[in-house]
Amino acid sequence: MVIIKLLSTMGRIWSHFHQGETDRELTIYVTTGDRRKAGTDANVWLILHDEKGQSTDTIKLGHPFRNDHERGATCDFKAFSGDGFGFPYKAEFWRDSFGLGDSWFLEKIEVEDKTHGTRHVFPVHRWILPNRHYVIQEHDCRLPQEDENIEQRRTEIKECRRIYQYAVRIEGGPAQIKDLPEIEEFSEDYKWDIVKNKGRSMLDTKIIRLTTDKWESICDLKKVYKFSLGDPAYLECWNEDRWFGLQRIQGVNPVLIKLCTKIPKKFGVTNEMVQPFLEGFTLEEAIKENKLFYVDLEILKGINCKDGRMLCAPLALFYLNRHTELMPVAIQLFQDKGPDNPVFLPSDPPHTWLLAKIYYNNADAMYHQSLTHLGFTHLLMEGVVICTHRNLSQSHPLFKLLAPHFLFLLAINSRGLEKLICVNGWVDKTMTVGCKGMFELMKKGMRVWHFNVHGMVPNEIKSRGVEKDVLPKYPYRDDAVQIYHTIRRYVEKTVHCFYDKEDKVVNDYELQQWRAELVKDRKLGGCGFLGVPGEENNRFTNSEEVIDTITAIISICSLGHAAANFQQYDEYAFPPNYPGILYGDPPRDKAPVTENDILNKIPTKQTTLDIMTITKILSTKATKSLGDFEIQFMYNPICVKAAEEFREELAQISRQIKLRNRSEAFPYDWLDPEYIPNAISI
Repeated sequence: MVIIKLLSTMGRIWSHFHQGETDRELTIYVTTGDRRKAGTDANVWLILHDEKGQSTDTIKLGHPFRNDHERGATCDFKAFSGDGFGFPYKAEFWRDSFGLGDSWFLEKIEVEDKTHGTRHVFPVHRWILPNRHYVIQEHDCRLPQEDENIEQRRTEIKECRRIYQYAVRIEGGPAQIKDLPEIEEFSEDYKWDIVKNKGRSMLDTKIIRLTTDKWESICDLKKVYKFSLGDPAYLECWNEDRWFGLQRIQGVNPVLIKLCTKIPKKFGVTNEMVQPFLEGFTLEEAIKENKLFYVDLEILKGINCKDGRMLCAPLALFYLNRHTELMPVAIQLFQDKGPDNPVFLPSDPPHTWLLAKIYYNNADAMYHQSLTHLGFTHLLMEGVVICTHRNLSQSHPLFKLLAPHFLFLLAINSRGLEKLICVNGWVDKTMTVGCKGMFELMKKGMRVWHFNVHGMVPNEIKSRGVEKDVLPKYPYRDDAVQIYHTIRRYVEKTVHCFYDKEDKVVNDYELQQWRAELVKDRKLGGCGFLGVPGEENNRFTNSEEVIDTITAIISICSLGHAAANFQQYDEYAFPPNYPGILYGDPPRDKAPVTENDILNKIPTKQTTLDIMTITKILSTKATKSLGDFEIQFMYNPICVKAAEEFREELAQISRQIKLRNRSEAFPYDWLDPEYIPNAISI
């Protein structure tokens, strides 16, 4: 029976290929996706349609005695069209359920017409179900109101709404995926298993051979890195005031520093306290000259931490000196003034001042991990990914524009973070807040996060009053703003290609439904975002609103996450620099303390090892650089050109940053486009 079937198949292929001399030869390239279970043993067929409504005969996409359509492979097939057949306009294809492994993820079909020297691309990026006919137009990029294949769009969106469902796992927190769809799984799970990678890293470090659990001295702690995972970048300057100031503008959490226009009443700073550090200015004069900046971590007040740990909610004041260095001049560890809540100063006993800075950084680290990193990138964008799949067809231009920036985001959140943020997991062991406090912080953060402020870098910078004419040296701001505008130009070219008239925005019902679900209350099945453009009319009415929204999303998924993530090892690995957890109570007076007192506060050897290994893994770039897309979704010539120009602009920015960093004592290269991934995939 097998021989008969093969002979019959060969006969059909020969009959199909043996055409008249006037027929045109076509070469068909079929690319199967590179993901688990993507390859198929099923029989596959194809019909090509031209713009005049003419069709080829049914073409069987299979070779005798060959395994076609294997994972990650491109197979080519010869076919012939009638002499009157025009350019391929649509590809219609289907498969059966033959074979042990019949599931199939089809990436794209390309048709080469050597007679006319043309190549036509039909991007698919779909799991192909058996016995269903799929029709893909060339480039597969149409607004819904212009798509002749509307029923297929509606069917696919309906299926996506079934697969991509919201769940609010953190009370008051961001929307998350209910169940991870198979299509969102990592290609190779073992590469992304944080727990296994942690185990391998621990084997690589000799710290596990150390017997006692307490550090004997700071020097004792410093020695560990040379024999294990490498020295954190700031190992030798961690205790300097200059570095403490730099952490506010180029550290792992560079989004909190604000211009000080008046001293908050709750901040017990007086002129007499700080005037010795203001280079001759009084406190009032320094404020008028825009010389003072501050951070207020009030959001941390009242957070219930794991095991009743004490968390500060500090305020810190910084002075911009004549060398344009941001220097700390006052730290108050709690919000309410009182005799047991002193204002710590650089003139205090050295280790007392140092301990105040350490406790401030511990609080800053809680904000960083809970909000800047996890809450406002990973989890916030998880809702956007779900919303996009539920409302925008895969044929929608905006879906294709966003898709490269969603790669593995749901997978890393579902498979990765669940290993870290769980009862007695990494966060509970190495972060003062623990999971309980982290979730409370996320709930608070979601109440104040606004899309049109915090999601848009230039607006966010402006809201803090830290533009370049006020704060000349601010590496995060300079790089982030420049890259944000570059992303916006790229988005603008693509959006204007499809929305050349504003009524196309208004009439795009997929787009309008997408926005509606972005702002819909999370309890009712939406993302619950505040400040999404189009708020005035409760819908998008022009292309600028669309451009701003898409730019913000891509920005958060790329530069936003990069700034908050990849410096983690350098910041956290040496605990006194940026401690994830501290033991005991914060200082309540200015009594002198010793190095041993500080050693009693910082993490033990085992906890330090946990911090080192996980932050080392999290600081590893996992996907390609921004603009160098892992998968090409866009084939429209205008969009392809826009992407090329995008990469060229990013390359120029990369060269500028590298040139700047050559002369910097503390280079900031975390937003060098070469190091910014497309997506949140680690």
